[in-house]
Amino acid sequence: MPQRPLSHIRILDFGHYLAGPLTGMMLADMGAEVIRITPPGGTGFDGAAFDMLSRGKQVLELDLKSDEGRAAAIGLAKRADAVIENFRPGVMGRLGLGPEALRAANDQLVYLSMPGFASTDADLADLPAWEAVIAAYTGQFTDMGLNRRLMGINPSFSPLALASAYGASFGAMSVLFALNARAQNGGDHIEVPLAAALLEGLVYNCEQIEDYPERYKSPREVELDRREAEGLPMNLKFEELSEFLDPFYRTYTCADGRGFYVVAGSVATHPRRVLETLGLKDLADGLPDFSAYLDTKDWPAEWSMRNYPVGPSDRARVSSAMKAAFLTKPSYEWEDLFGAAKAPATAQRFTKEWLDDPHALASGLVLQVADAKHGAMRQMGNVAWLAGDAGAAHKVSAVKADLTGLLAEPERSTGGGHEGKGWLDGLRVVDLTNVIAGPTIGSTLARFGAEVKLVQPVDPSVDPWNTVVFGIHAQRGKESILLNLRTDAGQDALAKLIAGADVITMNGTDEQRDKLGLSPARLAAINPRLILVQLDAFGGPMRGPKSDHLGYDDLAQAATGVMLRFGGGLDTPEEHAHFGTIDVLTGFCACVALGGALLRLKETGKGGVARASLAAAGNLIQAQFMYTHAGRAPFDEPSGREALGWGPFYHCYQAADGWFFFAAPSERGAALARVAELADLAALPEDQLHRALSLRFSTQPLAHWRAAFAGTSSTAVPLSSLHETRDAALQLESAGNIDLKQATFRVIRHDRHPMGRWCDLVAPNAVRPQAGRITIPGPAPKYGAHTGTILERLGYPPEQAEAMIASGAAGEAWSEKYLPE
Repeated sequence: MPQRPLSHIRILDFGHYLAGPLTGMMLADMGAEVIRITPPGGTGFDGAAFDMLSRGKQVLELDLKSDEGRAAAIGLAKRADAVIENFRPGVMGRLGLGPEALRAANDQLVYLSMPGFASTDADLADLPAWEAVIAAYTGQFTDMGLNRRLMGINPSFSPLALASAYGASFGAMSVLFALNARAQNGGDHIEVPLAAALLEGLVYNCEQIEDYPERYKSPREVELDRREAEGLPMNLKFEELSEFLDPFYRTYTCADGRGFYVVAGSVATHPRRVLETLGLKDLADGLPDFSAYLDTKDWPAEWSMRNYPVGPSDRARVSSAMKAAFLTKPSYEWEDLFGAAKAPATAQRFTKEWLDDPHALASGLVLQVADAKHGAMRQMGNVAWLAGDAGAAHKVSAVKADLTGLLAEPERSTGGGHEGKGWLDGLRVVDLTNVIAGPTIGSTLARFGAEVKLVQPVDPSVDPWNTVVFGIHAQRGKESILLNLRTDAGQDALAKLIAGADVITMNGTDEQRDKLGLSPARLAAINPRLILVQLDAFGGPMRGPKSDHLGYDDLAQAATGVMLRFGGGLDTPEEHAHFGTIDVLTGFCACVALGGALLRLKETGKGGVARASLAAAGNLIQAQFMYTHAGRAPFDEPSGREALGWGPFYHCYQAADGWFFFAAPSERGAALARVAELADLAALPEDQLHRALSLRFSTQPLAHWRAAFAGTSSTAVPLSSLHETRDAALQLESAGNIDLKQATFRVIRHDRHPMGRWCDLVAPNAVRPQAGRITIPGPAPKYGAHTGTILERLGYPPEQAEAMIASGAAGEAWSEKYLPE
């Protein structure tokens, strides 16, 4: 096997359950040597999913409670680059293997801890942090999307492991960035609380803007506001929701009965492409089309095709025409036609179908693996990879580690570097991305010290809901320049920016990338050390038939099975509850890919292309289910609107004073036997237990049940909402002294924001290093705010810069106001 990007890196993986093993798998998938440490007899979480997470690793059984096992672990740490563990705070320390002990043995070691809640959080640190406990306490199961709220369904359980997915991506990127900075900082101890990672991943559901303009609210949000204001019940039926869905943001039924999901609002050209592909050009020609950046008082019509959503007077007419058109062809024909037309849409699929999908298999988004235990197996592919790394599409089962051989190696050298710099200080990034996933890369890099310049077109192609509203978070910490890349002068300025850059980020297909002049060959010719970070919708390590199809977060959900899993079936698909579920995660995964590229650059001097995709992130949030083999158990995980848990020991219940989540997946009946009011239920068959527990739990308030399970591996936690979590964690920016390390959750009210409104944004506190420095990125600038300054730095005399702006080759603003009203 050729040298892989991380072949020179050794990781000790003490992870159990999901988050730690996922982090180790991401690093092994990029070529790192990962040694999985397990107790004698296994972890108790063994099974096909865990075997997949162990691929490419070496497995070593050690009794860490024995002197011999502890000594072996310390010996391995002296010969390793990084350690991963995701136990409750203090567990590794009590074993004599905490960060202080292992970093005393190897001061260049990067030690990653991934507790459920922050170790510094006096109220939450000791909670048994099962995945659903984190989700429930943070607010993932409450107000689960606009559909559920309008139907009055609250709470809703989802088996998607968002906390572990976001936490693993933060964990992997932080290990790689810390290793990249070891010459300056030495080793590091990094904590990534999974609950903090979850809140950051769901940031767009927590974002709050003062006096939020009505124009940005979807039809469902308007109906929610109306019902709340008039005191009307939330009792819509699923069939009635279609009245409140935008024509360019909904599922249609095709001739074969399968749903076909269109997500094509907000980008100037997409609604027209959709209508023309459906044979509705005459309809498109008659719809209003004007700048989305005008204030509504200046609109010449009720709505514009360049602005989401469609106006009330045209919504039914456009939807009806599209419904009729879709019924004329089967979904697979529409998928080919829409892909060729660059109109974003996809057929709805189950997870099981995605694992058999020809594009998923051709592209390496799904891989055929010869597994030692399960035989021929299909597994999710990489979530981060480097272009040209042939090993990214080649997976092998875990093998037994040779402890004697490992300990015979020389110890790693120690000493050097303790300056406490940002891991990416001085890294120069040119950001060519838009919407959410792409911009998330640059804003994430900014917190670690990168210098990010955002390049956008002079004439915006995307509406202000996607650029400004979402950009308030995703464009933080950047400078902004507007260039017209269709002009020679604009291209000349971009070339100068690229010449001075270390990293370029873009979201687009290979076809779009090459049209922009950013092909790998051209970039290598400009500067062989340049790294292009590229994400798209359906890209994988190899090419497939849909590699150049366009797509967004919800389309990745539809294609990979998330929407049918959440909705419960082909007739009831629903977008997973929260904005940016996959978008944000894809941006984080792209940062993981960049971390691998930076380490390869140090070793080889070679830049190249670091990759991630929305569909790969769709795999990641379904990692527990994203595999199949002969004899696999049915794909019958909890799904649909009525789901409240996964068996009686992992379920939402009502106490006398409100909803809570009960988790006893490891103790099960033993957990009940310890509690006087529940002991008589411990011997009941599981098919009778849910009803019995529901009745018993309803007799006492939640505080009683929390106390009953305190200090055990089982717990009862309140079902919070994301808004409650946000409001309880608010800090005022103008007060100064923003704390990023004490509590699990931190949200900042930016009360001095340049848009003239305050806004609440989740603080960048999911990654908490000891040696590295985290910076709270400054506010997202108004688009074009730094055009003149950046042109001056590029060497343009003032008169030339002014001429560029006057001619339209550059620009200084899209609208008079920061946020058009």
